[in-house]
Amino acid sequence: MSMITKLWKPSEQPKESDVSIQEAAYLLREQQVVAFPTETVYGLGADATNESAVQRIFEAKGRPSDNPLIVHVASIREVEDLVTHIPQVARNLMERFWPGPLTLILESNGTASKNVTAGLKTVAIRMPDHALALALLKAAELPLAAPSANRSGRPSPTKAEHVRQDLEGRIAGILDGGPTGVGVESTVLDCTSDIPAILRPGGITKEDLEEVLPEVKIDPALTGKDAPPVSPGMKYTHYAPESPLWLIKGEDEFFRSQLHELQEEGYRIGVIASNELAEKLHHEFVLPCGSRENLTEVANRLYEVLREYKESDIDLILCESFPDYGVGAAVMNRLTKASVKIIEQP
Repeated sequence: MSMITKLWKPSEQPKESDVSIQEAAYLLREQQVVAFPTETVYGLGADATNESAVQRIFEAKGRPSDNPLIVHVASIREVEDLVTHIPQVARNLMERFWPGPLTLILESNGTASKNVTAGLKTVAIRMPDHALALALLKAAELPLAAPSANRSGRPSPTKAEHVRQDLEGRIAGILDGGPTGVGVESTVLDCTSDIPAILRPGGITKEDLEEVLPEVKIDPALTGKDAPPVSPGMKYTHYAPESPLWLIKGEDEFFRSQLHELQEEGYRIGVIASNELAEKLHHEFVLPCGSRENLTEVANRLYEVLREYKESDIDLILCESFPDYGVGAAVMNRLTKASVKIIEQP
């Protein structure tokens, strides 16, 4: 697969009428694949109602088409065109959190193609909180299936340059909207069950949802490795860096002891750590990813630092663990999936 990948850099206040957005929208209507920024990560967009167009997403990513995709829309009317009905609980959530990093699972009416829903009777939908994404959606006049714009097995992209590194020559174009804001993917919430269930933690936290809903549960499949993929992002590990990542759970001194032992064994170690731990280590290869007191900053930096270390430079990445609440739940979900080993302090 090889094609010319166009790179557009629209204005900071994009409009549907911008030449670059119109050109990207035209390619989408022609069943091509175009990457664009959202407030979470860059997405790889194609017409969600066209099976051939969606298939090109999977071909570009190098991934089987057996995992459901999120459909991005610019209006509630587009949601109505894709589902059998919108429950009141879903409408309340849309009013509070849309546009924003919340994906809702609703009953599909069959309009979305089968390789978007992975043959399920449900469809995942969200409205992105990004001016460029919304301008593109309105210009294309299409709902867009858009998983993260990376090769399968790579960390999700938070910059256009990340997309170019992974997908140049494999997709029709990339809309460069600068760095994304949230940094981890959207929260996925199943609204088809009696009690709404979080299928993937993300930018909207369980605590946020509980301000609107009387009850929210965590789906057991989040911890079950062999559970069927009922949600986008559950089946494939698209967070892994080039080198093996070991997740260290414990106090700072325990982390330092693990680092020292591995260095004594001759490993070249790269470290991903909070600002607080990074200052204590005095290690050659340390990438701070934000303060422990600001998990939003950690989430925002996570994928960027996972892409930083190259296999040629180090043998192994040691990563600090973070509190598993608020947006920290999303951070730990991604780090756990990215890791090949977890070491806990006795």
